[in-house]
Amino acid sequence: MATFLKTPPAHTTTDTFSSSSPVSNHHHETTHSSSFSKSRFEAYNRLQSAAVAFGEKLPIPEIVALGGQSDGKSSLLEALLGFQFNVREVEMGTCRPLILQMVHDPTALDPRCRFQEEDSEEYGSPIVSSLAIADTIKSRTDAMLKKTKTAVSSKPIVMRAEYAHCPNLTIIDTPGFVLKAKKGEPESTPEEILSMVISLASPPHRILLFLQQSSVEWCSSLWLDAIRDIDPAFRRTLIVVSKFDNRLKEFTERWEVDRYLSASGYLGENMQPFFVALPKERTAVSNDEFRRQISQVDSDVIRHLKENVKGGYDEERYKSRIGFGCLRDYLESELHRRYKEATPSILALLEQRCSEVTAQLNILDSKILATSDVAHLRKSAMSFASSICNHMGALIDGAADPDPEQWGKTTEEEKSESGMGSWPGVISDIKPPNANIRLYGGAAFERVMHEFRCAAYSVQYPTVSREKMSNITLARAGRGGGRGIAEAAAEIARASAKSWLAPLLDTACERLAFVLINLFDLAMEKNQHLHFDYGKKPGDMDGYVGFHAALRRSYSCFIKDLAKQRKQLVRQHLDSVTSPYSQVCYETDLLYGPGPNSTFSYQTSCLDFSDQENIPPVNNNNNNQQTTPGKLLKAAGEASMTVPETPSPENAIDGGARKRHPRILGENKMLGNMASQNSSQQVSTYNEICSLAAQHFARIREVLVERSVTTALNSGFLTPCREDLMVALGMDLFAVKDEKFMDMFVAPGAIDILQNERESLLKRQKTLQSCLTEFKSVATSL
Repeated sequence: MATFLKTPPAHTTTDTFSSSSPVSNHHHETTHSSSFSKSRFEAYNRLQSAAVAFGEKLPIPEIVALGGQSDGKSSLLEALLGFQFNVREVEMGTCRPLILQMVHDPTALDPRCRFQEEDSEEYGSPIVSSLAIADTIKSRTDAMLKKTKTAVSSKPIVMRAEYAHCPNLTIIDTPGFVLKAKKGEPESTPEEILSMVISLASPPHRILLFLQQSSVEWCSSLWLDAIRDIDPAFRRTLIVVSKFDNRLKEFTERWEVDRYLSASGYLGENMQPFFVALPKERTAVSNDEFRRQISQVDSDVIRHLKENVKGGYDEERYKSRIGFGCLRDYLESELHRRYKEATPSILALLEQRCSEVTAQLNILDSKILATSDVAHLRKSAMSFASSICNHMGALIDGAADPDPEQWGKTTEEEKSESGMGSWPGVISDIKPPNANIRLYGGAAFERVMHEFRCAAYSVQYPTVSREKMSNITLARAGRGGGRGIAEAAAEIARASAKSWLAPLLDTACERLAFVLINLFDLAMEKNQHLHFDYGKKPGDMDGYVGFHAALRRSYSCFIKDLAKQRKQLVRQHLDSVTSPYSQVCYETDLLYGPGPNSTFSYQTSCLDFSDQENIPPVNNNNNNQQTTPGKLLKAAGEASMTVPETPSPENAIDGGARKRHPRILGENKMLGNMASQNSSQQVSTYNEICSLAAQHFARIREVLVERSVTTALNSGFLTPCREDLMVALGMDLFAVKDEKFMDMFVAPGAIDILQNERESLLKRQKTLQSCLTEFKSVATSL
């Protein structure tokens, strides 16, 4: 059990709350009415008000009253205040928390209550009438619920009560637990209340004052389990048994009352509850009469235990825990003890917060100043953009910061987020090496490139109908012999390559652009870490949302333009390889297999760190076998490939046909020989052309993927990102007039927003600085 729950010392009288009680007077004169204690209490009250006004999360020791409706929580608050203000009638506990700051002021013969203004540390004018107090609580609650459009609100109402007959004590009254929503309230109201109370009671610096009426047995308590969830060992929980007088008639023997007062068993051996009874009648009486009735109830309870219970009760052990007066004195002394212990840590925290608010003010002042210093703002913005571009280059070259596990993506995640789930025309599921590893930057770029190769080689050569075959072949039949068959096969292969490979090229460009666009967030994160690690900021652009958005947009447009240009470039390569003037379809090495003097071979290699890899099937070509469509010519091995230079269309027009003629004639002789062999083997012309077209298609794909496209995409995407990005961003963002440049930093009304924010920070700084000065004075008296 925590030390603050130890049994308080016993009092020799039960008339502890009466203004004429010698014990009560002695208590205020000798204990907590000292100047040091009073100044400390006032310092905490002001700090609490500041925390509520500005939303500061400060570990101020506070008492939070918890309990179900009808458990006597409202009656206890009125008894602590020393006057009635119909708190139960306004039912404020069901909607908003109420922070009651009770200040013992001997000069205040009548209670003076003031409410803290919403969203301000200032208090309103004093309110004396109890009816006006209740009306204020109700009107503020209704206004807040209407504003938030909710049934409950966690924003507290702060009421300061100055009175000669109340202790120096602050309690947060929470909404009472309910099982069912009232008529007209949302059905979710009980759950919302429970959730809000848990959030208010969870901070470890708060003392939980839990009320449970005496008629409820602990084993059947509805809300004790909720308190146990918040504070499992009851280390900061004080349990109060309310309406204790309702239980007295059950006790006839001493052992019965002592067993009940011990509260052992279900609550544990170390739990020591307080037992309190208060006046039941709610008739309008004077404040003096109200306090007299409270003292009378305390006296009646003690008298009943002594006179109506055989053997009385264990006074030495339990008297200090019976009666409202004992509870009130204990709460006051315990809270002040907590205040004293927390003062050093609160002082250190206030110094830290004052420094932080001052730093925020300096940043805000620099932003306001920058709106009139365009040259300085341009310099800072260009420095920031340059830093982002440098980070882009580092990420492309290979980096492990930021953490790839957090920022990287697997192949499936890239496909899903880019909206390109599969490769066009590819039936099989492509799993490139390292598909399950989270990569970004240059590593992710290379993985997409390898995935493109795998997808291209996985494209099955399409079946050509006899009608299409006939239309192409018969038109060339009059040209004689195998030449017509060879040209028909080449034409079919070129058409198929354009139809099936073009979508793959477009998809590759889109996937690569997606990888590069994702680098912007990584570069921003890397730049932020640079600030923290080295304390340097290449252009302080924090908070300039408009500039960040413009920078992101400009970078995105740069990458999209690159993708558009690369699509056009690789399409040109495709057109070149599939041109009638290209020599690709007439390479004899592919038609008849690589011989000893062949210049053709295939090279590919990729490091794989994952559990899966996609190795294309091996195609073992020889002089007696044809290339199978849709398979790689070579797999998982190393070789080299030398492809004769493809003539341009311009050179072809100037005599390309004549230059090709001897070669074509030579090949026609070979094809003629092959045709005669096929004839002897009774192979149909259709099958022969399909076989030749498939070989031509594989050759076109091989040259396009391994020679043209790979180099074009690497140099077309990565080189501009390294060398041209800053120039492009500079032309887009900075090569503009000052008016347009400032649109990124000063939106309509932005200056007014900055000024209002500065005024709010100034108020916060002033209040926190005042609290700091006050706590320094308090700390010197410890």
